Amino acid sequence: MFEAFGLSPLNRLLRANPWALERLRPHAGKSAVLRAPPFELGFSIADSGELAAAPAATPPDVTIVTTPGLMLRVVSGDERASGDVQVAGDVQLAGALDYVRRNLRWDYEESLSRVFGDIAAHRMAAGVRGLERWARVATANLARTVAEYAMHENPQVASAQALEQYNADVDRTRDDVERLEKRIELLSARLATGR
Repeated sequence: MFEAFGLSPLNRLLRANPWALERLRPHAGKSAVLRAPPFELGFSIADSGELAAAPAATPPDVTIVTTPGLMLRVVSGDERASGDVQVAGDVQLAGALDYVRRNLRWDYEESLSRVFGDIAAHRMAAGVRGLERWARVATANLARTVAEYAMHENPQVASAQALEQYNADVDRTRDDVERLEKRIELLSARLATGR
């Protein structure tokens, strides 16, 4: 049932990226299943490289098991999350699917232009790009603010200047102790010789 909703948009996206169809075409006739309980998406690779509903009685060539949360992390681009996905079966097909997943891009401005027209789509896309820039800047500013708070307001982490000062103080104290030891040795030697 989920295949009917999932495969059509995926095929539109694949057709908009012809290189992806070329990448999947050598695997024509093979099938895969993506399990993210409670969801499951089974599909096979058509001769054109597009995705089709998988034959019901045939076991999949590759099985990909994940969780919905892990899938969101993978889709959002968190490459560390991909290592937690369980893959069993045809390694070459799994590799091709992963390559397509990592490199597939959706030209949402083109899709919006079909519905709203070119000008409105361009303005909407510009708004989305502006929000993306704002989110990156806001994230960087928040990280910088938290770091400053941790170093200055509520010292949990030492600043580079504080570490340099500490190292200089340790070096100065070590040098002072060595000079004091030398003086004590000289005084002890004088007292022992009686001068």
